[in-house]
Amino acid sequence: MRTWKTLFGLAAALFTCAGCSSQPASTTSGEADATTKSAPTQAAARAWQEVLPGGESICSDGSAYKFLTRQGDPSKLVVYLQGGGACWFRGNCDPAMKPTYNINLAQLRGYQTGIFNLDNPSNPFKDHTVVFAPYCSGDVHIGASDTEYPGLEPDQPPLTIYHRGRANMQTVLDWTYANVTEPETIFVTGSSAGAIPSPFYASLIADHYTDATVTQLGDGAGGYRRLNSDARPHEAWGTFRFITEEAGFEGLDSDTMNYESLYIAAAQRHPNIQFAEYDAAQDSVQKRFLALSGQQDVDLLDALTANQADIRAQADNFRSFIAGGESHTVLGRPEFYTFAADGTSIRDWVAALANSEEVEDVRCVNCDQDGYIDQP
Repeated sequence: MRTWKTLFGLAAALFTCAGCSSQPASTTSGEADATTKSAPTQAAARAWQEVLPGGESICSDGSAYKFLTRQGDPSKLVVYLQGGGACWFRGNCDPAMKPTYNINLAQLRGYQTGIFNLDNPSNPFKDHTVVFAPYCSGDVHIGASDTEYPGLEPDQPPLTIYHRGRANMQTVLDWTYANVTEPETIFVTGSSAGAIPSPFYASLIADHYTDATVTQLGDGAGGYRRLNSDARPHEAWGTFRFITEEAGFEGLDSDTMNYESLYIAAAQRHPNIQFAEYDAAQDSVQKRFLALSGQQDVDLLDALTANQADIRAQADNFRSFIAGGESHTVLGRPEFYTFAADGTSIRDWVAALANSEEVEDVRCVNCDQDGYIDQP
């Protein structure tokens, strides 16, 4: 089982590029994800609204944190954690060098494709209230440290990075609890870097909304099998300043905690919640980042299989969907409506999951190629 330390040691690659976090275009594309031409469209009528929470929330460079909401049926809620980068040492944190994360939210805009396309009648979330948690802290949404990174040269001054992902996410939760008071169903999800903490936050959300039906899905971050050990990321982020204080996570240890540990702890605390993962068997982003971490020979499908087996060994309420091909993440992409594996479309599987229906594990047959609906 890979350690939490190693997972973060892979982060530079996993969480960096725009494609890693399923950055959809501002306009839709593809027949299955096309918008209608009626006026006004659902998307226009329900535009994204910015919330500036203030308080302790802040981006990595000290700029303001903000998040997005889109009003819909208050009984149906989606909480989505954005992906996009991580950093834990001067070389990949310094904006003047080669940063490997979203430094701030200057370019933030609401997604419009995949599950965020309100004008697609096939969208199972088109009527939902959506809370979108942007990501600009370089700590996969779980940091709790203002960290000073020393200069690399004698005359280079130190650099402070505000790893406040936990505080930022708490402002999102506080607003949600105050403004969406009685949801009946809640879908907690995230892509790439946002997928990693999604079981943890699903557990917190379920603790608050005790009468709601909660489901969770991590999108595109399940293949990082442990091969080495690196304590720097969560030490730099201050992860253990808070995480073991949360109910169900008290037993986590900094020397052994890994990505699967979050799923296992959350699933054991909430046996009635369905937890799940989506990945592509040949995800080019995950494979590239595994290679950058020195794991060039890892078979991603084998890693996915082993990681998921670790979770299943201790949690019966976990399901997975492994698609074929190389694409990274699916929820924010037009292909959410067209991809399939072994005769099951990802759209239908996610819809059933979010509707608390029983879903089975799905695994690609031809795992080297993208699979599509009605494809033989």
